[in-house]
Amino acid sequence: MIDLKGVEIIEIPKITDPRGNLAVIEKDCLPYAIKRVYYLYDVPSDAFRGGHAHKEQLEFLIALSGSFEVVLDDGKTKQRVMLNKPNKGLLIPTGMWRELDNFSSGAVCLVLASDVYEEEDYIRDYNQFLLSKSR
Repeated sequence: MIDLKGVEIIEIPKITDPRGNLAVIEKDCLPYAIKRVYYLYDVPSDAFRGGHAHKEQLEFLIALSGSFEVVLDDGKTKQRVMLNKPNKGLLIPTGMWRELDNFSSGAVCLVLASDVYEEEDYIRDYNQFLLSKSR
C-alpha cells in the first residue's frame, strides 16, 4: 500500500516468451525523459543507500535482480516498499526522502533519473529536509 503523494508503482510492459521475458521502457512509460541511468549492486545486506531527497529530480527504481526495500518519507508519513520484480518500478517524486535497505544477495537496483547529476539538487541532511517541508 502506497499512500504518499506522487509515489507510484508502475508496471513495465513485458513481452512473455518461452525463451524468457522482455521488459520495455519507452515512450510514455514514465512521466519524464530519462537523462541519467545508474545502478547499485554488491550492496552488503546490512548497508543502506540513499539517505536524501531531491528538489527537482524524479527517479524510477527497479529491482532488476533480487530484492530491496525503499523507505519513503514525505516529512509526515513513512512508508516501506519492497521491490522484487523486474517488471515493476517505483516512481519517486521530488521532495521525497528515500533510503534503500535490506538488499538481498545479488540484488541490482536500476535507477532512471529525470536529470543529470547536480549536487545542488540534493537535500542530504534530514533536518534540512524537514525544514524544507514546513515552508
